[in-house]
Amino acid sequence: MTAPAASRMSRVDTAWLRMDNDVNLMMIVGVWLLTPAITVEALRERIADKLLKYERFHQKVVLDTMGASWVPDGDFDIARHVFVEKLVRRRGQGERAALQARCGELATTPLDPARPLWQFHLIEQYEGGCALIARIHHCIGDGIALISVMMSITDGGSDPPQRRRRKGADADGEHGHEGDWLAEAVLKPLNDVAVKAVAMYGGGVARSIDMLAHPQQPLLGSLDMARSGLQVVGDVAALALMPDDSPTRLKGKPVGKKVVAWSEPMPLDRVKVIGKALGCSINDVLLACVAGAIGQYLREQGDEIDGQEIRAMVPVNLRPLEKAWQLGNRFGLAPLVLPIGIENPVERVYAVRQRMNDLKGSYQPLLAFAVLSVAGLFIKPVQDAILGLFAKKSTAVMTNVPGPQVPLRFCGSTLRQTMFWVPASGDIGVGVSILSYGGGVQFGLITDRKLCPDPQAIIDRFEPEFEKVLWLAMMLPWGGQADGFDG
Repeated sequence: MTAPAASRMSRVDTAWLRMDNDVNLMMIVGVWLLTPAITVEALRERIADKLLKYERFHQKVVLDTMGASWVPDGDFDIARHVFVEKLVRRRGQGERAALQARCGELATTPLDPARPLWQFHLIEQYEGGCALIARIHHCIGDGIALISVMMSITDGGSDPPQRRRRKGADADGEHGHEGDWLAEAVLKPLNDVAVKAVAMYGGGVARSIDMLAHPQQPLLGSLDMARSGLQVVGDVAALALMPDDSPTRLKGKPVGKKVVAWSEPMPLDRVKVIGKALGCSINDVLLACVAGAIGQYLREQGDEIDGQEIRAMVPVNLRPLEKAWQLGNRFGLAPLVLPIGIENPVERVYAVRQRMNDLKGSYQPLLAFAVLSVAGLFIKPVQDAILGLFAKKSTAVMTNVPGPQVPLRFCGSTLRQTMFWVPASGDIGVGVSILSYGGGVQFGLITDRKLCPDPQAIIDRFEPEFEKVLWLAMMLPWGGQADGFDG
């Protein structure tokens, strides 16, 4: 295997690299549950054969005064990145609770900055099979990119396409016709949010956003950069003027100790039935269940939340899905309002649908991407101040990723269940993940121990909220269902 050459890190990826702080590390943490168990030898062989074909996974990060570079690790040793450990269980603790505790510990354990920023921890004995915990720094790629990579290392997964270098291309991807990748993303929106900025503002925005993503493009003296800069200033101002989020017990100063939890999968077909009955999307139904579970948890803690709402920053994909293998970060952020104070489940679903519709046609995700790009140019204190705005205006980060609808196999074993957690920036202490896989959909939650010491208490409320919506939907007259179902 030919060692990759050194290359500059993109400005957006640099921003994510420098976003680590004392209470939040920018790592995506995931878990695979496999049956039967695999060996560490088989795991290392698969990683060497598949994952290391992506050059980022044998490159380390070297910082300099202008940013950072991807540099080959001349002393790369797979044993530093893929290893075995035993699951430590306290007295009376079950396997699930012990694995969740270990995931929380690893979410707050920094990766070695002198090595490539990823690790796999193989738990050899877990529920009759084994568990695999993956940790990958966000600067390597966003959630869509990393899920694409993880799927490629399963049995039968395809290798990354060979990169074709041509004039105008750099280490982070190729330049095609202006805004091609952005235009495709408009046609293939993630999270049911249709970004229409290209139609609203023309190709100039596409050019400036694409330019911000690439480290080799000149900045000074560029008219597009000046226009983009003015747009970013306006976006930061709009974000600053947005009211701070509701002061629930889920907001505050985190302590940096993480706790994770996840649910058992629910059949995706049942979610589709509810969506069809209510004339809503699958996303509307799932997000309403999230809002209901959080609201019910806060009520049972004694909080008064009637009529209250909280914001969750939702990633919006800004790349063609077939180019996810190129890694890097190509997503914006949209503030989604969750009506946690609406107790009626059906009313809550319609409220979520309205808030999702309010986001459609918004250009804010693109401008949030530009904010992150420009933040990567500044010294860290300035970057922290800019990104701190996102934390003040929101309670959680939330992501909803569609996975394969048939179970996958890995090293001959069945991947029976998978979950991941997204990192939170600044002082945000709650991360919600929704993942569909193998015909089911499940929820994951990562919280700061001070703000929410028992995330399982919220997770356990998801299915009851879902059942409430299901029963009420079944009692509705189906003849009047809406025609706009897109599920």
